[in-house]
Amino acid sequence: MVRTLVLTLDRDNDLGVKAGIRGPVVGRKSCLTAALRLGIADPEESDTNAILGALHHHDRISESAAAADEVEIAILTGDVRVGPRSDRAIASQLDEVIQDFQPDSAMLITDGADDEAALPIITSRIRVDTIEKVIVRQSKGIEGTYYYIIKAVEDPRFRARLLVPLAIFLMILGLGLILPNGIALIGSLPLLIGTWLLGKGLGLEAQMERVAMEMRDSATGGLFSSLLWGGSIVCIFLAVATVWEGMNDPVPEEGKMFQVIDLVDETLQWIIGAIFSFLLALGVLRWKEGSFTGRSVLLIGLSVVIYTFVDASISVALVITGGSEYSPTFDQLGQDWWLPFFSMVLYYLLRTVVQSFSEDEEYTSGNRFWGV
Repeated sequence: MVRTLVLTLDRDNDLGVKAGIRGPVVGRKSCLTAALRLGIADPEESDTNAILGALHHHDRISESAAAADEVEIAILTGDVRVGPRSDRAIASQLDEVIQDFQPDSAMLITDGADDEAALPIITSRIRVDTIEKVIVRQSKGIEGTYYYIIKAVEDPRFRARLLVPLAIFLMILGLGLILPNGIALIGSLPLLIGTWLLGKGLGLEAQMERVAMEMRDSATGGLFSSLLWGGSIVCIFLAVATVWEGMNDPVPEEGKMFQVIDLVDETLQWIIGAIFSFLLALGVLRWKEGSFTGRSVLLIGLSVVIYTFVDASISVALVITGGSEYSPTFDQLGQDWWLPFFSMVLYYLLRTVVQSFSEDEEYTSGNRFWGV
């Protein structure tokens, strides 16, 4: 006897949002009802075609199966926030279906690459013999291309990824053409595109989304953390304004280097202010959630150390570029560099204190007596 499970995935939970059906949906009759309700709720939804395709393969396998063989069909639903949360929901529902049906193999029916991203979750629990992709036939003219573009723009999953980079690109290009000295803005476009591609390549997009979610949670959770986030954003805008104002100041050619160093010195203060506000807001959020580990305090201390070293280096560079003679005597070096080295000592003490508190907390929680 061979037991075959026909699976289809709804990773973004359109079935629950649009049709009000919670997964897993098991059985031919239940899956057919789910397809009808989803098709009536949204006739343009591609998950309806995937469910109908799964029903087609279920009936085909049932007709050709032996008398002792069993075939079952199931729909697994995820979550609107596609990612780890939806994958955990699919894994939990799949474990439930496997426990009830005990299949020997599975056939996966999908409507695209988004659902196929959950394939490792399925293959880690059951052998998948076949993967079928259901693609609706469309005309290959301009109307079909226009239709897909419009649907991508209206889809919340692709709207931010498609429209936000395009809007920023056009805004920078427009400002560069309108402003009198806007060639620097146009020249920054390759830098921004390269930074975005670097973030995609290093996988920083998920971390930035997590930071954005934490900013949103803290904005709704407390006034103090919201003010800190706002202060960080204001400092970033002031840093950009300082750079823009300094670049537009007419300076003789021999004073260009001095202007650049002085501009870095002025901008650095706003950047450090933005970092401080950001880390403080993060620490407040962690403290409110009960997961504060002192990492934000260490990052603030490390930022202070970096700032003191950079500020001392800029001060020495300003003296040299200003035409004055700089003599690296013991007194002069001590006067210029005592604060950076003193900040390093304070950071080491701060790190020792934070680590000792963390170790004490782990020891206390590890030796807690729960009773018998």
